Amino acid sequence: MGYAEVYQRSLVDPEAFWAEAAQHIDWSKPWDKVLGSDDGGGAQWFVGAEGNTCWNALDRHVAAGRGAQIALIFDSPITGTKRTYTYAELTDHVARVAGMLASFGVTKGDRVLIYMPVIPEAVMCMLACARIGAIHSVVFGGFAGPELAARIKDATPKLLVAASCGLEPTRTVPYMPEVEAALDLAPGIVEACIVFQRPQAEATLKPGRDHDWNDCMARAVAAPCAAVGSNDPLYILYTSGTTGAPKGIVRPSGGHMVALLWAIRNVYNAQPGEVFWACSDIGWAVGHSFAVYGPLLNGNTTVFFEGKPIGTPDAGAFWRMIAEYKVSTFFVAPTAVRAIKREDPDGVLLKRHDLAHLKAFFVAGERCDPPTAQWLESMFPCPIVDHWWQTESGWPMASNPLGLERFPIKHGSVTKPVPGWDIQALDGDGYQVAAGETGAIVAKLPLPPGAATTLWNAPQRYTDAYLTRYPGHYLTGDAGFIDADGYLSVMTRTDDVINVAGHRLATGAIEEVVAAYPAIAECAVVGLNDELKGQVPLGLLVLKAGVTHPQAQVIADVVQHVRACMGAVVAFKTAVVVARLPKTRSGKVLRGTIAKIANGEAYAQPATIEDPAALSEVAAALSAAGIAPR
Repeated sequence: MGYAEVYQRSLVDPEAFWAEAAQHIDWSKPWDKVLGSDDGGGAQWFVGAEGNTCWNALDRHVAAGRGAQIALIFDSPITGTKRTYTYAELTDHVARVAGMLASFGVTKGDRVLIYMPVIPEAVMCMLACARIGAIHSVVFGGFAGPELAARIKDATPKLLVAASCGLEPTRTVPYMPEVEAALDLAPGIVEACIVFQRPQAEATLKPGRDHDWNDCMARAVAAPCAAVGSNDPLYILYTSGTTGAPKGIVRPSGGHMVALLWAIRNVYNAQPGEVFWACSDIGWAVGHSFAVYGPLLNGNTTVFFEGKPIGTPDAGAFWRMIAEYKVSTFFVAPTAVRAIKREDPDGVLLKRHDLAHLKAFFVAGERCDPPTAQWLESMFPCPIVDHWWQTESGWPMASNPLGLERFPIKHGSVTKPVPGWDIQALDGDGYQVAAGETGAIVAKLPLPPGAATTLWNAPQRYTDAYLTRYPGHYLTGDAGFIDADGYLSVMTRTDDVINVAGHRLATGAIEEVVAAYPAIAECAVVGLNDELKGQVPLGLLVLKAGVTHPQAQVIADVVQHVRACMGAVVAFKTAVVVARLPKTRSGKVLRGTIAKIANGEAYAQPATIEDPAALSEVAAALSAAGIAPR
């Protein structure tokens, strides 16, 4: 059955479509109704059903006789460590971690905050929470104390599980000082801390509050899987909010299982037994959905990598991993690819490895500019798939669905909406725009299984943020267009659409042209306030390694290139060369913060920033160019 028929079925009769998909999940109690609604009108899938995510991710594979298959590969070039766990071994570890959590009084519905790097113990803790029906909230390791405190105050976890440190290529990051700071700011909530000691920086434990992971595990008794309601939360995952307060995305257990299993088979075309590597930290939605739960639900081998795209030891780290572990499907952010391309533009390091078994290379997290996609295509014979989804959706909303049908690639497009997602582009009055015209991207309600339909302790905030602007639709916050062939292009966040003398321009469209200039490794375009035109585009340019032309000449050439490609109406005349772009830890460029600096507006350093020095460097470069005040 091809894409068109599957997509149509998913929209015309979603209950029958998802009931069929749900047959591939083990339920301890069947549903009373496929689709219902909560008090706020949000979709509730498989109402009355009970099941367990951990059982479906681990135990059932062991029961089916596949316990000897590798479930998890851990590779840390920073420490020189490599470990593997079979499904049987991982199930045993997780059951005992679940027993450890239960020994601290954690029961179904209690929250457990996990503050750990990409190590196997973090996966075990997530799955252990799922096993006993507890709700986990993973916070990116290394988040500062105040940010950690904000999440503690909102989620009110009974227990905090932390590693003693995280590791970067050039430094060790102690975690417990941030835990101490957070608990001082949010007192009387967390009852106990379990600390996994890493030899690179062991923590001093506070008697009565802190407990050593290994000591606790030595006493732990394996816990069985609890029956969990389909619409009970599996986890809370915090994402940044416009008000400054983090938004706690709530993931419903049952729909999450159904959606991820359907997606990993039909979007990613992953087969049980294959090695699936989503290179992401567990602090992000990608890490939850396709480094932990999705691959394990499908019986894949998943990969955890404690390293970087460059520097551990070089720009060939990913290719070494793919070759060594025979990865079939790879998923990474475009920003990582651009970093590799900048260091090794001719793919010298890539060509040293046998990557013939790689079936598909997926990118997401931010828009994949055409030059990056074209570079990947020149290096790999397999499909290069740019796809689009969000923390809120939990799984792909638009993609080239390789498990259903492989469509021709259109660079800059995420291909077509995934079955289950009725994606539209609307104008300011809520009408669909013409093919090829930019509009606000929305998804028609009801949202499919797995999507978040509320925020933790803030249902009204969810309604205000996502459902109010276009009644009957979920507001994605992205802008783009759908062409005459039904291909979706997500160009930018709606906040990044600039108005140049009455012309609404997506900064992503300008970035696409800038990035195509041969000397540019990566770029960002933001709106600069202008008395005459309202706004004009400002470009930040990162040059490829080895570029020797004077910066002024490169800027002049790029300006002329944009004018030739897009016309004078774009008014692209100003650009600055910078050494690097400030990004979040998930690889997103901090365009909003850059725009505030450029326009002399007050700004706060985002908690998610990967390297604060990069922001300072941009501010200095803009000031030196006479664009922004110091």
